[in-house]
Amino acid sequence: MLTGQIGRKAASESVSQTRVSDTVVPAAKLGNPAVVGLAAFGLTTLMLQFHNVGWAGLGPVVWLGLIFGGLAQMIAGLQEQKTGNNFGYVAFTSFGAFWISLGCIWLGEHFQIFPASGTDVGWFLVGWTLLASILWVGSMRVNGALAITFTLLIIGFILLDLSKFGFPGLGVVAGYELMACALMAWYVMAHLIFLDLFGRDVLPVGAPWLK
Repeated sequence: MLTGQIGRKAASESVSQTRVSDTVVPAAKLGNPAVVGLAAFGLTTLMLQFHNVGWAGLGPVVWLGLIFGGLAQMIAGLQEQKTGNNFGYVAFTSFGAFWISLGCIWLGEHFQIFPASGTDVGWFLVGWTLLASILWVGSMRVNGALAITFTLLIIGFILLDLSKFGFPGLGVVAGYELMACALMAWYVMAHLIFLDLFGRDVLPVGAPWLK
């Protein structure tokens, strides 16, 4: 009889400890990798457009593209995979690879290692335009501000494509248009940061365009 009481008491204590453990141990808060991805995308895009409109040389764009736009954005994309966000996963990882690839194209041109002609770069951009089109549709399911960001990106890509196939003047037009795209990416980034810090929607992003 005593043995049974001890056994029941031990079992009760075990259950109690389990419940206490389940209640006391909180889940650790994780940062949102999208804020880094958007910061990297926006700043690198902005710097490239400063070059495209003639305000800055190519040097800073190459190194910023490799480190921030490339490496940091790719890391953010890989972290998005752990959150289960397929859109952020493919967007940030892909555009991280885009900036690393573009930086390598510029370095290859400088050192004459697999140099690429203007038309070669044009087809490179066409491929990225097609990929961005898929993400553009996906962005319409997220929120209005992100949809605007990707709409501006698609327009910018098309202008750059045309600039490589006989309409070079459109490169400058694309430069100014893509500055707006970069600033919109930062707006979405600021929305996420302020929402976390203030606990309310300081910078509204609008409803998704597609339901």
